[in-house]
Amino acid sequence: MRTLRSFDGTPEHWAPTVVTAERIRTLEPDGVVSAMLIAGGRIVALGDTERCRAAADDAGLGRPRTVDLGATTVVPGFIDPHAHPLMHGQMRSWVDCSPGRARTIDQIVEHLRERARLSPGEGPIRGYGYEHRNLAERRHPTRFELDQVATDREVYLMNASGHGGVVNSYTLAKYGITRDTPNPPGGEFFRDADGELTGELSDAACNILTGADGVKVGNHGPNLHLGDPPQEHLDQLRTAQRSFLAGGVTAVGDAQVTRREFTTYLDLAEAGDLHVRYSMYLLSALLDEGLEMGLHGPFGNSRLHFAGFKFYADGTLGGWTAYFPDGYVGDTCRTGMLYHEPAEYAQMIARAHRAGLQTATHAQSPDAIAMVLDAVEAAQRDDPRTDARHRIEHCGLPTPEQVNRIAAAGIMPVNQTQHYYNWGEGVLDAIGSPGERFNPLGEFAAAGVPVTLSSDAPVADPLPLQAIQTAVTRRTAQGAELGPPQLRITAEQALHAHTLSGARALGREAELGSLAVGKFADFTVLAEDPLAVDPQSIADIPVVSTWVDGVPRYESEQSA
Repeated sequence: MRTLRSFDGTPEHWAPTVVTAERIRTLEPDGVVSAMLIAGGRIVALGDTERCRAAADDAGLGRPRTVDLGATTVVPGFIDPHAHPLMHGQMRSWVDCSPGRARTIDQIVEHLRERARLSPGEGPIRGYGYEHRNLAERRHPTRFELDQVATDREVYLMNASGHGGVVNSYTLAKYGITRDTPNPPGGEFFRDADGELTGELSDAACNILTGADGVKVGNHGPNLHLGDPPQEHLDQLRTAQRSFLAGGVTAVGDAQVTRREFTTYLDLAEAGDLHVRYSMYLLSALLDEGLEMGLHGPFGNSRLHFAGFKFYADGTLGGWTAYFPDGYVGDTCRTGMLYHEPAEYAQMIARAHRAGLQTATHAQSPDAIAMVLDAVEAAQRDDPRTDARHRIEHCGLPTPEQVNRIAAAGIMPVNQTQHYYNWGEGVLDAIGSPGERFNPLGEFAAAGVPVTLSSDAPVADPLPLQAIQTAVTRRTAQGAELGPPQLRITAEQALHAHTLSGARALGREAELGSLAVGKFADFTVLAEDPLAVDPQSIADIPVVSTWVDGVPRYESEQSA
């Protein structure tokens, strides 16, 4: 039996403390204050120093200590409601093949060969971060090129989207994949014009990479659940946690939980090392088991809790598996896929909805978004629920008419502007001029749809300030600004989108997302005010420290 440690910290940390700063942005009606009183991990009072000391006296807390944060701006801890923490930590141990390190296939091969030289033995060689439109060759590598890395061990190069990648010939042979192997439902083993395997695989086809006893997801999404020994997974989750805290993130929604993730969270909790709040969305492949077990609503504690179920409608724009039935501009033979027939998907959503569960569905293309809208609207007609708060993850390219339907249905899109920042031009390459509307946050705001931001880590690093800057400027890493100005939102709206709106997407706005009396003392200390600097420099603001339950869990070297 597991014995999970409490999260009580030390008496010093939980003693009454007045925190002061030049500016504390509460995101509540009181707006900006200069001091807050925290005790027992929660906010007790807000105002100025005198008011907070008086509140401590009135509450019988005694004389509080004071922590002066100097000329800084305090904001609520950033909420990242869609990420893959264990995968993020795991990939930190893989070979970085992103554009900053590799612009050609030859450079990718050389990086992977160097890892193979440094890691002799039979273990797999794994790389990540390539996006074929960012390579000089403007194509995916092939298995024959990865054969230059190794012919006697697995080699896997994951696409930046996480929805597949390329393997070497050894990997295909090891798992019995031949040119005659049928594609699995929800995935594909890609072939050239002659029917020969290229080595590229996507989504459910990645089931082979988890081994005979590994996590299998069927046609319920991309299989990103590659196994490592339990201790390695524990260290990988610790690595991811440090990354979130360094970006100022205090709460995360894990958007695809299987037994691999759940076990690792329990291990980290048992070790007393859960320093970020995690909300788990179990993969839809587990829906039957979840309903059988009675998972009919959120449950858990302040650090680890079950929030709902994650579904997939289509694939990814980065890997060209999002569903465009007329084909991609860059490759008219590719149409992408729907993971489920509409009737099957609608039935799953209806079952989850009737059980009182929140659903979060990945959908990028207009056709995929339409499938989600049809299913949610039907579920609500059959069993009306107020504030069901169903989510559409990414929701990259809704039509204007769909934006209005999203508003009417009370659905929450959860967007990732860093996708736009990193690959905005690639969306145009993939689908043409309609891609200019990718992530139409301004249209959401105008229609009354709550705007919510997240990272999708490891697809992008958990850097909320970069996401906020991109939401405000719509400027990509290459300097392009796609689409009209009305697709942008203000800095204030973007800050709200990565804090209070993120908490609402997780169903936790009563305790997280803003700085208010009674809420957890989770906050991020910034060197500058993101609402006062040039919008083009928001991403450059240093995170000074990150606090959870009134305890500093990250401090930059400059502040330490």
